[in-house]
Amino acid sequence: MTSTASNGPNGKPSSWHGAGAAEFDLRSDTMTKPTPSMLEAICQTTLLDDVFGEDPVTNDLQAYVARRTGHEDALLVMSGTMGNQVALRTHLTQPPYSVLCDHRSHIVCYEAGGVSSLTGAMVQTVVPRNGAYLTLEDIQKYAVLDDDIHHCPTKVISLENTLDGMIMPLAEARRITEWAHSNDIKMHLDGARLWEAAVSGAGSLPEYASLFDSVSLCFSKGLGAPIGSIIVGSSAFIKRARWFRKSIGGGVRQAGVISAAARVAVEETFGPEPNGQGGKLAETHVKAKRVAEMWTSRGGKLLHPVETNMVWIDTESSGLGPNDLAEIGKTKGLQLLGGRIVVHYQVSEESLSRLEEVFDVAMKGDFQRSDIQSRPYGSKQL
Repeated sequence: MTSTASNGPNGKPSSWHGAGAAEFDLRSDTMTKPTPSMLEAICQTTLLDDVFGEDPVTNDLQAYVARRTGHEDALLVMSGTMGNQVALRTHLTQPPYSVLCDHRSHIVCYEAGGVSSLTGAMVQTVVPRNGAYLTLEDIQKYAVLDDDIHHCPTKVISLENTLDGMIMPLAEARRITEWAHSNDIKMHLDGARLWEAAVSGAGSLPEYASLFDSVSLCFSKGLGAPIGSIIVGSSAFIKRARWFRKSIGGGVRQAGVISAAARVAVEETFGPEPNGQGGKLAETHVKAKRVAEMWTSRGGKLLHPVETNMVWIDTESSGLGPNDLAEIGKTKGLQLLGGRIVVHYQVSEESLSRLEEVFDVAMKGDFQRSDIQSRPYGSKQL
């Protein structure tokens, strides 16, 4: 991938033309940069008021994503965190109530305690016995279905797919949903990276999304839009969600500048088909497997098999500290984050060549070890 920037309308270099620093940044797929076609869409967008529901580009985006996910309606939000928090608050009406989720879930680990502070819900975390994804049996062990006044009834099950780059099988998601609905429990999906699961072949976007009462999908991670996520659900659910979005400052006026780029991201990066055929994500999975092979061929171990675009390196078994790879990466012009390597569609071949050099140095032990022993954001808590 060429990283040279073109000149903008004022004759100065523009960050919109070329991946730039994202080409050498493997910390997260949030590092993707918007493309010239996104910029063009922003320039051509409508600028009416979304709080009044009057912006055509935003309304079209919401209808488009709802249709592609098999839901009735959708609501633009500013971030995945906002999407999850608004969705959960919308589901939870009258306490007492609890939310059941994986112990590694984003809503537990990386959303500033929002579930408890915004909803007053108890959060029941569960460790999957298989080490990869929750099963119905895991959930049944911890779900509260009785009306004993000592207990807090389970009212929402929140799943995440993908989680740490790993896929929840479609059949298991269906089993959990069928059981939950039979017990009057709502199902939410943190689908920030559901696009990745669909591209992997595990199930199509509508097959997964239509199982859940609500889904939050992110535009600004692997898809590359500059900002934005979206919630999908029933028309009644989305109508109620608008209130809660407004209450936490999520009502945006000229939202067309966000929606225009998001639409391009879905159409071009994910692709026009339910499984993401014709898009740009499949190649990131191929590159992630290459990264894993580069590491294991040098004697390194992985914490998990590579299923999508994330590679989890077992640094401890190779005698590396939590920040050593990041320090070595700096000497090669790479941005790394602990043992988590995330491949996005703007990562170049040159960056993978440099990563091989990082692995060589790491396995030989010929480097100055980092004095920082705290685990970086997003790293495994073993």
